[in-house]
Amino acid sequence: MRLRHISLPFSAAISVAVIAIFLIFGLNYGVDFKGGTLIEMQPQSAEQRVPVATVRDKANSFGYGEVEVQEFGNDGGVSLRFPIQPGGEAAQGVVVEKARAEFGAGYSFERVETVGPRVSGELVQSGTIGVILAVLAVLVYLWFRFERELAIAAIIGTLHDIVLTIGFFVITRHEFNMTSIAAILTIVGYSLNETVVVFDRTRELLRRYKTMPTIELLNLSINTTMSRTAITSMTTILSLVALVWFGGRAIEGFAQVMLAGVFICTYSAIFISTPTLIYIGVRVAQRRQAQEGRGVPQPAE
Repeated sequence: MRLRHISLPFSAAISVAVIAIFLIFGLNYGVDFKGGTLIEMQPQSAEQRVPVATVRDKANSFGYGEVEVQEFGNDGGVSLRFPIQPGGEAAQGVVVEKARAEFGAGYSFERVETVGPRVSGELVQSGTIGVILAVLAVLVYLWFRFERELAIAAIIGTLHDIVLTIGFFVITRHEFNMTSIAAILTIVGYSLNETVVVFDRTRELLRRYKTMPTIELLNLSINTTMSRTAITSMTTILSLVALVWFGGRAIEGFAQVMLAGVFICTYSAIFISTPTLIYIGVRVAQRRQAQEGRGVPQPAE
């Protein structure tokens, strides 16, 4: 708890910065939300690798608008993102065929996705509604699960985790798509799990030690759940590291976001949610007398 004077201002500053950057630059929306055509290619051999600038010039020469070209991986993989073309799905198909004709000799097409404007609009609406409803359901659960002070602290911690997760997307410019929605909802669930474990122990100790100073009690609740937190976090991290290394391009972004989310949620449960109880004023059955020194823990009768 003595580190709260560092962790709380640090997280508050980071959260404000993330919100400001989000309002200025926004998210790097993927094809799911923007619509258009996404093509990911891998060179068939090292000799057939083409500089990204050359690929960009050739793609822009198609006349289908400004093409976003990015290199990924260590093997010369290239992703092409074409904007939505007028003419519906047939027009998007022409883009793919043109790309195959130009790059098919030297590249293998690993991933091709085409999303029209109508579908992308529906996905944006559905994804937004899904996230809002899920977060509201979690907040309602926390409110009824704990006493008022514990519930408010848990809600603050959950919102903190959501903001920093969005910040990870904003800062790293990871593509934000429907898989990202799944990652955010999973992180919300993980955050809820971490917070509930610590706060359940806090509530138990509040009933057991009625004269223990609040800071000592909160430190005790964290320390008695630390082994469980460490084991849960490490096993999850090991699984996610395996997904990042061996899962392939399709789930690499999801795994990276989840990996960052595990660190955020673990940090938040220890250094954000719990210290917030000190400032909210957690209820203790018997308040310590003002003249008392450090109280000795007394088991509840």
